[in-house]
Amino acid sequence: MDYLKAFLVGGLICLIGQILIDKTNLTPARILTAFVVIGVLMGALGLYKPIVDFAGAGATVPISGFGYNLYNGVKTAIDEDGWLGILTGGFTVCAGGVGAAIFFGMLAGVFGKPRDKD
Repeated sequence: MDYLKAFLVGGLICLIGQILIDKTNLTPARILTAFVVIGVLMGALGLYKPIVDFAGAGATVPISGFGYNLYNGVKTAIDEDGWLGILTGGFTVCAGGVGAAIFFGMLAGVFGKPRDKD
């Protein structure tokens, strides 16, 4: 049942993103940025935690989950380090994911064959 919940919630988040790509003039970069900001705002308002509790990876793996993790990192760092946590909290909690993205992006750049879109 956990897999079904994760699939449905994660699929719904992705469906919303696909509809925005297909039906609006928003660029994918703006949509991704909006999802991160929405994840942060929903985390700050306490609305994303129940979704994470219900769907697990279905809510934390999409890009809105990245925003939620940023919020949690900043909140924890503020509690521990004071206002300096605003600058350090997001980096601390997401360092592994950002590091992996940079590393695998570098591998794709080194071993991939770049070409122009036709």
